[in-house]
Amino acid sequence: MIDRLVARIKETGAPIAVGLDPMLKYVPGHIKDKAYREYGETLEGAAEAIWQFNKEIVDHTCDLVPAVKPQIAMYEQLGIEGLKAFKKTVDYCKEKGLVVIADAKRGDIGSTSEAYAAGHLGRVQVGGRAYAGFDADFMTVNPYLGSDGVKPFIDICRQEKKGIFVLVKTSNPSSGEFQDRLVDGRPLYEIVGEKVAEWGSSLMGSSYSYVGAVAGATYPEVGKALRKIMPKSYILVPGYGAQGGKGADLVHFFNEDGLGAIVNSSRGIIAAYQQEKYAGFGEEHFGEASRAAVEDMKADIAGALEKAFA
Repeated sequence: MIDRLVARIKETGAPIAVGLDPMLKYVPGHIKDKAYREYGETLEGAAEAIWQFNKEIVDHTCDLVPAVKPQIAMYEQLGIEGLKAFKKTVDYCKEKGLVVIADAKRGDIGSTSEAYAAGHLGRVQVGGRAYAGFDADFMTVNPYLGSDGVKPFIDICRQEKKGIFVLVKTSNPSSGEFQDRLVDGRPLYEIVGEKVAEWGSSLMGSSYSYVGAVAGATYPEVGKALRKIMPKSYILVPGYGAQGGKGADLVHFFNEDGLGAIVNSSRGIIAAYQQEKYAGFGEEHFGEASRAAVEDMKADIAGALEKAFA
């Protein structure tokens, strides 16, 4: 799957993942009104609104980007109906040729990680048949429990030719409370990065490992250190746009060939119509606003990489 992701990035020229992290406040009124008329102001109605919102954004951006990153918490808050919308979103994105990165940040002791890995990336045996649960292509993984918690994901990735992105340095302001702590004189995130490189060395694609890392755009200097520590690991970079990251902050996460990283933007794309820059599209054309935001993001990143590696 890592080879497919790299190929799609090359095809589109856009190392971008659209973060499908829908909150009801991002969903235009006409989408919600239609869903509520059909299903009432219920969890089912809310899930239907989110599904229709996602579908239109995907329809307007799927030819521009290689991947999407749905954050499962935005769906879980709606209970079973939300999880149904999550699954419909995953399946629809795959039908459109997109690589799906499930942002679930799972990680636990061995048997629990096995279940998480099977549910999101693998298959579950039911009698004489095996079924894929959510069937994402990649998922995010929390390494806090160490190798015991990560190895089950790697085992499933090996079986299914899928991948993971391990949290190394996250984009949130308080990430440094733990991740920047010095251990033997070095920040903890560097030690986690070394472990990611080690885990990934046993599961390689053509050029990059199936085991990648998450490192936030809000800490560009960290990207420089991690790129050296994990030369064969793809880096998923959140924090672009609404969290303050911009193209110039991203260059250290990439290799000189313009590969090695994929940048996520969530509300900067899916709620673009609510921004002053794209307000002219209006609520009715929110999908077109999202497309314009992707095109601007693509140009911003390309310009930064060209300037850095020219």
